[in-house]
This record gives sequence, structure tokens and C-alpha cells, in this order.
Amino acid sequence: MKPVRVLIIDDSATMRRIIGFALASNPAIQVVGEAPDPTEAFKLVDSLDPDVITLDIEMPKMNGIDFLRRVMKHRPRPVIMVSTLTVNGAAVTIEALALGAFDCVAKPSLKDDRSFEDLIEKVIAAGAVRNRSSAALGRPAPTREPAAPSMPAPSMAAGPLERLIAIGASTGGVEALIAVLSEFPMDCPPTVVTQHMPANFTRSFAERLDRLCRPTVQEAEDRRPLQRGNIYIAPGGGRHMEVVRGAGSLETRLREGDTVSGHRPSVDVLMNSVAAAAGRDSVGIILTGMGRDGAQGLLKMRQNGARTIGQDEMSSLIYGMPRVAHEVGAVQKQLPLSRIAREIFTGARSTKEGTVSCHS
Repeated sequence: MKPVRVLIIDDSATMRRIIGFALASNPAIQVVGEAPDPTEAFKLVDSLDPDVITLDIEMPKMNGIDFLRRVMKHRPRPVIMVSTLTVNGAAVTIEALALGAFDCVAKPSLKDDRSFEDLIEKVIAAGAVRNRSSAALGRPAPTREPAAPSMPAPSMAAGPLERLIAIGASTGGVEALIAVLSEFPMDCPPTVVTQHMPANFTRSFAERLDRLCRPTVQEAEDRRPLQRGNIYIAPGGGRHMEVVRGAGSLETRLREGDTVSGHRPSVDVLMNSVAAAAGRDSVGIILTGMGRDGAQGLLKMRQNGARTIGQDEMSSLIYGMPRVAHEVGAVQKQLPLSRIAREIFTGARSTKEGTVSCHS
């Protein structure tokens, strides 16, 4: 395997050295260039043709968002946003992810070894995506598939029979969730979402989704009763989100705990709780992401009678989480991203448990 060739863009010489040192420590990565600003970076993209770009957001001459928009249009490739992860920077980083950035990571810190590991892991994953298909980069995931003229927009009148929807996603999930949730009707069943995302980002992400979706989208709070027409996003980076039976209704719980399947919040934790609290009255969906988080939780949901759906390989930015879920038998139907929302609201529950239907 050839090493992943990386271009580092950051206006701080110190940060370029820190990022370069972190990446060069792994033999699977080769740093081929550095740039202090987008103007110089454009020249290096043309001359070096890097596999992956790490990109700061706030830079002189042109900000990272404008650079990202241009490079995705003219020379698309995986771009990893390297951010200070402040509250003020969260909204713009979410915008970058929606424009097609591969992922975001915290700027490496000598005080936090994990920040180096995150950056290395995501650069290698991004390089694998570039090698697999450059054609899929440079545009957000498709947001909707035109419906047949005779098919009305989904609503509670058409389904689902279930009263709770659980969704898990990771790398590429920003675009995927926008695509799926923007198709939800205003009166959808309560929907809980765990998207792997750093702390301080999920509130901005929920606010962005709320502007794009018919239902109300909000960052989840502890002991919040789940209500129809609402979508709840697990807060990033600190606590697990679960669904439990409260006094007469289902409600969210946010709790401390060790990482599960490498994450906190974890999709497995959410879906295991939904399996116990709602069983066959729920639908589980696993979207694009790196790793295996969610596979066992989705399997538990299926074993308890829930309908389960997985995003297919062709429409996934990273076919990791959906692949593992499919391999362990957790997925009843594999579907392209553009068909998942319609399946949730118009798909019939299988009358023969154990039947697996795959679509491409």
C-alpha cells in the first residue's frame, strides 16, 4: 500500500510543524507539502496532487470554508477540518462538513495524545476513500430522490406503525443525516440520533438541522420526554444517550460511562436501550461511518422485533458501520441513502422474521 500523501494548510507555522510531526510518525502517511494560506495551497494542490488535505478554518486572504468550496468544485479530494473546536467555530465547521469535508478533528495538542491518534486515524481513512473513488467526492450526499407523481410525501397517515426511530452515524453522517431527516414529516414519531461528533458541535448541528427539517430538531437533554414531531441529537463528546421508560412515556437519559465500541456517546448504547424500551415498536437505521459502533445494538433491536435498515455501500462515504451491521445480521434492508426516509415511512414490516432483503 502506498502511503497517504497529505497537504497541511494552516497559517500557524508552529501548528503546521505539530501536525506534520504527528502525521509523519505513522509510516502509512507521507506529508508532501505545507501551506500558510489558501492562495499558496491552491498552487500546491495542482502541483502535488495530494490524497488528503488538512485544513484550518480561520486563515488570512481566504477562509477555510471558501477554500473548501473551491477545491471541492475544481479538484475534489478528502479534506479534514482541523479546528480548535470552540463553540464559536462549531457552526462554520458544521457548514464545512455539509459542503463535503470528510471529517473534523481537534487541533493536536501535546497535552492530549488522543488528538494525535484521531488525526492519524482519520487521515488514513480519508486516504482509503480517495483511493476507492474520487468521483464521489466534491459534492454533498444526495439529499432526496424525486418521488413518483402518484406517491405523496410521507406522513404519519402512511406509517410507520412504530412509535420510535433510532439512527446512528459517524464519518459522513452530517450529509447523510441532512439527506434523511430533511425528508421526515412534521408529525414524525420521536427520533433519537447518535452522530459521532466532538463536544460543542452537536448544538450547532441540531440548529442547522432544525432549519432544514420539518420536525423540531434539538440537542437532547437528560430526562426529556420524547414527543412526536421531535428529533433529538445526542450531545457530543461526553455522555451516552439512552431511551428509557419514564412515567407514562419514553424519555432520554444522558449518563457518564466508559467508551463503548470506541465512542461516547455510542450508537450501540443508544440502540440497545431502544431495543429494551421499545422493541418491535421501533425502527433502527445505521448510516455511513468508520468502525463497528451500532452493529450489536442494531442486531439487538432486530432480535427484539424492530425493523432495521442499513445504508448501502455505494452511497456511504465510509462503508464501515453499515457493513459490520450487515455482516452480523442486524440489517433487514440495505438501501441507498436517497431511499431510506421513504422506507421508514412507507415500508411494510416483514411478516416473516429473519428475512433479509438487500437492494442496490
